[in-house]
Amino acid sequence: METTEQKILARLKRAGRGKVFFPDYFADLASSDSIRKALEILTSKGEIIRVARGIYCYPKIDNELGLGVLNPSVDDIVAAIAKRDHMKVVPTGVHAQNLLGLSTQVPMNFVYLTNGWSRQITVLNDIKVKFKQTALKNLEFSSSLAMLITFALKDIGKDNVTDDQLTKIKQLLLNEPQSFVDKDLVLMPVWIRKIVTSAYGQE
Repeated sequence: METTEQKILARLKRAGRGKVFFPDYFADLASSDSIRKALEILTSKGEIIRVARGIYCYPKIDNELGLGVLNPSVDDIVAAIAKRDHMKVVPTGVHAQNLLGLSTQVPMNFVYLTNGWSRQITVLNDIKVKFKQTALKNLEFSSSLAMLITFALKDIGKDNVTDDQLTKIKQLLLNEPQSFVDKDLVLMPVWIRKIVTSAYGQE
């Protein structure tokens, strides 16, 4: 007869390495106490890693470069939380700029706007992740790129955007269908809307 640990590990293997998960992912396999104990055992054996309180990962392993166990990214962890809690999220601040290539600064803390509730968690031992509540209408973009650009530019500020950043934004937008982005123009401040439309050769 399979143990709870074996059942959990079998399910994770089917899901594939890199999956971020929560104890309730296995709610149909055993009692909550049995699942909690099984996860503790699997963590101690190095089969899974704990990335935050009540959040785990079946990690990818790098054998090629000898790096061993690879932690999931903060975005992977946040995406899993968003899926579980049925909420939308968008990176802001330095992290949003970093994702777009507008800044080389590495964020120490990560801030996401969400239509869920405001809170802060610590992941991967010491990284602070803050969720800041905003109205759902602010997140109803059709294009995730347009949304990311909007919140990155808001953080930079109208008078602080450099020519290099404008060039990078144009390059990014030209790989995104204009018809897709046009739907989101109404959600942008006027000055950001002008940057986006000019990228497509419109004034």
